[in-house]
Parts: sequence; C-alpha cells; structure tokens
Amino acid sequence: MKHFSRTARGRGLTRSACLLVATVTGVLLGSCASRPLQGVLVPVGAAAEDTTRVTVLAASTRRRSPDAGEMFSGERADVMSYASVTVSIPPDEQRKIGEVQWPSSSPGDSSRDFVTVSTNYLDKRNFASAIAAQVKQSRRSKILIFVHGFNNRFDDAVYRLAQIVHDSKAQAIPILFTWPSRGQVALRAYTYDRESANYSRDAFEDVLTTLEQQPGITEINVLAHSMGTWIALEALRVRSLRAGRSIGKIKNVMLVAPDVDVDVFRTQVQRMGTHKPRLVLFVSQDDKALGLSQFIWGGVQRLGEVNPNQEPYQSQFRREQIEVFDLTTMRATDAHDKAFENLPSVVSMMRQRFHAGQDLSTRQPDAHN
Repeated sequence: MKHFSRTARGRGLTRSACLLVATVTGVLLGSCASRPLQGVLVPVGAAAEDTTRVTVLAASTRRRSPDAGEMFSGERADVMSYASVTVSIPPDEQRKIGEVQWPSSSPGDSSRDFVTVSTNYLDKRNFASAIAAQVKQSRRSKILIFVHGFNNRFDDAVYRLAQIVHDSKAQAIPILFTWPSRGQVALRAYTYDRESANYSRDAFEDVLTTLEQQPGITEINVLAHSMGTWIALEALRVRSLRAGRSIGKIKNVMLVAPDVDVDVFRTQVQRMGTHKPRLVLFVSQDDKALGLSQFIWGGVQRLGEVNPNQEPYQSQFRREQIEVFDLTTMRATDAHDKAFENLPSVVSMMRQRFHAGQDLSTRQPDAHN
C-alpha cells in the first residue's frame, strides 16, 4: 500500500498536496465541463420521433428545490422524496455511445441532445404504484437501482442512469437512489458528500425493502458508483446483521470505481458472511480521482484502484467469491467513469464471464482476471 509522508498542516495543505489537488480536480472537472449550469429538467414537451425515451423513478434524501429545472438541491432533507423523470435520448448515430450528450443551452434539441420530456413529484404510495405500473406495462420483473457518486447533481444522476440503461440495453426497470451531493469539486464538498452518504444509508435500505415488497419484482440488481458504493455496502452490512435476514430478491451488487477503504471493505464483507448477494467490482489502477481520495483518507488504498491479480486482493476476492473486472487497459476520457463510457464492451465482458443466456446470479466463483 502507498503512504504519504506529508500531510496537511496548520490551516492549509502543503505545496505538494495543493499541486495534487489541482491536478486531480482538473481531471474531475473535465468530465462535467460541458454540462449546463442548471435548468435541463424543465420539460421540452414533444421530442423527435426517432428518439428513445427512458423513464427514471427516483427516491431521494435531497431537499426539494423551488426551481423546476433543478427539482432537488444538494441539501439534506428530513424525509424521503420521490419523483419520476422521463428523458429523451437522441439516435445513436447522433451521439457518442457511453456519454451523456448535454444540450449546449436550454431547452436543447432532442434530435442530438438528452432532454427532459416530463417530470413529476410523487409520494411513497404513488412511487410504489408507478413501479407496479412499469412492471405491468414493460412485462419486466427485474430492477436496476443506481446509486451515484461524489460531485453529482440530481440532473447528473438522472441523465447518467438513462444513458446506462439505454447503452447497456438492460432489460430492467431503472430506479435512482439519489443522495445530497453538492455537485461541486472541492475538498469541502467532498467531505460534505461523504457525510451525506452516511446520512443516507438507512434510507437506501428502506428503498430496498420497498422494492422487495413489490409482488411483481423477482430480482433487484444494485449498481453503485464511487462514493455511492459506500451507501450500498453499508446497507448490505446492516441487513446481514439482522437476525435471520437473507439477501431476499437482491441478486447482484455491482460496484464501479468504489471509493471505499480496502481494509473497511474487507471487514464489511466478513460481516456479511453468507448473507450477501454476488458482489461484482470494476477497478482501474489509473483512476486519479481515487488517488486523490487515497491522499485525503490517510494514504490507505481505495478499493477501486487495486490490482486484483496481486495479493492479498487476489486471495480475498477468490475466498469471498467476488467477481472482479480490471478495466485499466480500457481507454476513457475520465478513468473514474471508465465503465460507463465503455458500457457495450463491459456488458460483453460480463456476458462472456457469466455465459450469455444464463441468469447473472449464477455464480462462477473461480472466474477472476
């Protein structure tokens, strides 16, 4: 493991630390540089005929915003809120697969931009009813619930999930769990986001319970990114500690670029014991965002940047039957989003690993990179 000999002193960081922060912050900003300042959630009405519509149902611990173009802010709410957002995605020939094509200005052009078609606030009962309606209408019984990471506004998370569902051709109903991220790149925002993730752990478990209680749902798959993986893992840990609590309908938990301390992850998995779904990791050793996180958290390596072929990780992953996909050699604009930018390739890798046509919950305990 790497260790840093210099730490923050007094009221500021050392010069070396400032340079590291500035470098990595520039990388982080690059992936969001083209997004508009605000307002993309104002519905445009009709979209072009050859576009694809994806309806995202959202559960949130964010505070509702008076701005219709924002819907939810980065502040924490005392109670859960729910919403439905339908996003229009332009034809594949008009966009780069793996990217969210933000409009350069509002309201955007649906023939070449991601745009919002409709929005609606829901209460908990209507949220459950909307899920049941989607199950009936789509004839799909599987859920894909997405937990976003650091530096995500509400519109970021909605559009990203719509892109994931579209580009992966996932045959599942998309649900977003969105927590109070400030949507800013700064050390203060990072620490605020981390505490917001802690604040939202119990709420995420409540959402999982709500989904499990839906009679038409047979399988729940969790996709968590970056800091959002902490929320997912903590919810699983708490569930496993409850006497006699099985994994229920939760079959697969996919952790993309997990911003989790490797030692903490080991103890979380050990606590889960046999009460855990299949865990699938997507890691990359060139993830500079996780390099910054490692610096902030005292030099302890983050789970998303490990080499799964080295010890002690290789033995640990095999012992705990954790599937690992090493994406280090894949190209991407932002290594932290590498799995999303290369979704068709990643999905193909997963199908090959788990044998195309089989249910993803079928274990292959000896298949590791």
